[in-house]
This record gives sequence, C-alpha cells and structure tokens, in this order.
Amino acid sequence: MSLLKNCRVCGSTDLIEVINLGRQPWCNDFLKKSEIGKEKFYPLILVICNKCKISQLNFTVKKEIMFSDHTYLSGITKSLSSHFKNLRDEIIIKFSVNEKKKILDLGSNDGTFLKHFKDIGWKVLGIEPAKRVCKIANKNNIPTLNKFFNFETSQEIKEKFDFINASGVFFHLEELHSFTEGVKNLLDVNGVFIVQFLYMKSIIKNVAFDQIYHEHLLYYNLSTLNKLLIKYDLEIFDARLHEIHGGQMTAYISHKGKRKKSKKLKNYQSIEKLEKVNDIKTYFNFRDQINKLKKINQEFINKSIEKKKIIYGMGAPAKGNTLLNYFGFSKKEIPKLVELNPLRRNLYSPGTHIPIKMEKEIKKLPDIYYVLAWNFKKEILKNNKKLIRNGVKFYFPIDI
Repeated sequence: MSLLKNCRVCGSTDLIEVINLGRQPWCNDFLKKSEIGKEKFYPLILVICNKCKISQLNFTVKKEIMFSDHTYLSGITKSLSSHFKNLRDEIIIKFSVNEKKKILDLGSNDGTFLKHFKDIGWKVLGIEPAKRVCKIANKNNIPTLNKFFNFETSQEIKEKFDFINASGVFFHLEELHSFTEGVKNLLDVNGVFIVQFLYMKSIIKNVAFDQIYHEHLLYYNLSTLNKLLIKYDLEIFDARLHEIHGGQMTAYISHKGKRKKSKKLKNYQSIEKLEKVNDIKTYFNFRDQINKLKKINQEFINKSIEKKKIIYGMGAPAKGNTLLNYFGFSKKEIPKLVELNPLRRNLYSPGTHIPIKMEKEIKKLPDIYYVLAWNFKKEILKNNKKLIRNGVKFYFPIDI
C-alpha cells in the first residue's frame, strides 16, 4: 500500500497529517448480499501541504475502481436540479447571453445539469465515466461520452466550448494536471470554465467531516484552487457561494488576463485570509470539533436505543458511509437506510452492512429518521410534514 509522498498540486514532500478517520471502504462501494464482508478498506487521512496549503487525502483509490460503475444519480433530488436550473439562469444573465452557445459538462452524470441548457437550445455534450449512468443520460437524449476526461480525451473532441462545467468533480481528480490541461485545450479564447466545489471553509464551519471521503482527493478554498489554475494560465475572476450541499462554492474561471476580477471574489479572498482558513491550527481545531460531534451523536443514538426507539437512516448518500463508519454505527443501531435512488435498492452500506430499502417499500415507520442526506434538509422536512405531525422525529447528525 502506497501513501502519498508528494502534494498533488505543487509536488512538495512537506505534508502534515491533520485528520485521521481510520481505515474505511470507499464510500460508493455499496454491496450486494454476497459481497458483505469482502469490501476493501483504505486509509482515510487528510493531510495539508505546508507549501501551497492545499488539503488532500494521503491515499488514492484508483479512479477505475470508484467511478467506472458508481450508483450516484444527480437527478434524484429536486433541490439539486433546481440549483442547476438557477445556475443556468445566473450564467445567462451574468454573461449577457443572447444566442445559443456550446457547453461541455465534465463528470456529467445522468445529464441533469445539461438538460436545462438543452431545453433552451444550446449545444450540449457530457463526459461521464460510469457506464450505467452514462446510458441513462443518453437514453434521456443528452449526448454523453463514456470516458474519463483528461488531456488525451480533449484532443479527441476537437472543438472549442463557450462554457465548460465541472459540478462536484474537480476535487475527484486522480489525473488532476492532465484534466486541467484538457480544459485549457477546449476552452474558447473568451470562454468560461465553471467549477462547482465543496468549499473547505464551509466544511470546517459546519463540521461536515462526512464530506471527506476517498472520491474527494482534494479540498479547496478559493485561494488554494487558484494556485493550481495559474499553472495552466487560467485564473478565477468571479465566485459565488451557494446554499446547496451546506455551502458550495462556484468559481468562474477564464484564460489568464481575459476578464476583470470581481469585487465579490476579492471580498471572499480577504475573508479567507482574515479567518486563516488554510492555517494548520484551523484544521487541528476542526479535528477537535469532529471528535466532539462523534460523542454527541453516539450519546443520542445510544440513549434512543435505551428508550426502545427504532431508528432508520434517511438516505444512503456516499458521505453517509464516512459518518457511519467513523461513528461506529451498524445495522444493530440503525437497521435500515431508506433511499429514493433505484440503483441502490437492496444493496448494503459498505463497512456497516446496513440494508437499503426504497422509501415507498417502508411499511412500518421508525420513531426516528437519522438523516444522512442532511444537505437536503429543507427538501426533506418539506416532503415529510405529515410524518413529523404524526410524531416521527428527524434528527440531523450535521445540522446546518
């Protein structure tokens, strides 16, 4: 087993361990019944580069293992689709778009993001490595290539795009530098690269440690993301913090010197500096807060069980497996996970082996829903008003 020796961005060997979440299976390795107990475990350790200050995992699970046939579907939650539609409208207004454009989506999943652009006549193309998910996108008439994106793939495409989008994938990248070079190659001279990423400042603020998992190799703030981009003559010129996923940042990126930097971006960068978001002490404090949260959740679950309460997990998101494994919960404490995603039907959570059932199949309600999909809190509470009135408690282990 090989641990990371050099920073994924700058190559420095000066890496400092800040958070150790133990050995865990990769979070999307949902199991068939015959696979229970056969899943592989890997170190889940966050380190920070003492030179460029980017935080990252110190171990890489190969992309072919994690992304060739994952079960995540972005179209399952209305909140995410609505966010994508709002972002489309924001792009049109922001860049005064009055004609049809070309947009490329990298890690396009089931085509939910691109659908909103196709609806208004834009030329769209997705690139998605997961075979089943790619088939769903093409079946829904969103043209999608079943490939991993890198510089070599960009050379095969042979056309420029007005907009290139990467929603929740730019921190996944094993081929980080080849991917970025590929973006530069396909981005029109006046084009815009849009990166939607989990904002490390928000993760720390929310103590949302479950967003640390093997698929997420890197954890950016705006200042650290820019250190990667400038290596390829790209730069952030504007940014906006969105509510989705507990505080997701959208960075607008252009070829270097092509666009004026916004006041909003400068304000975000000033706050990052003022709050010392990339300081090692900030990460050590984050570690302490994680351990406090662990105790609070263990006490809640244990006391609920003592009171003979039945507890089901609400959702089976990938990040929920980081939480369940680190908190030490299993089917003994939480006998079922309740899902909407049909690709996870009758599977089992990796490491904890909790069976996954579809929401419509639940006949006997629990006393408590332990909400693993906490980032969709508003949607979940809105959709379950009747259950709440009937006494079912919704507990959010990470409450934002």
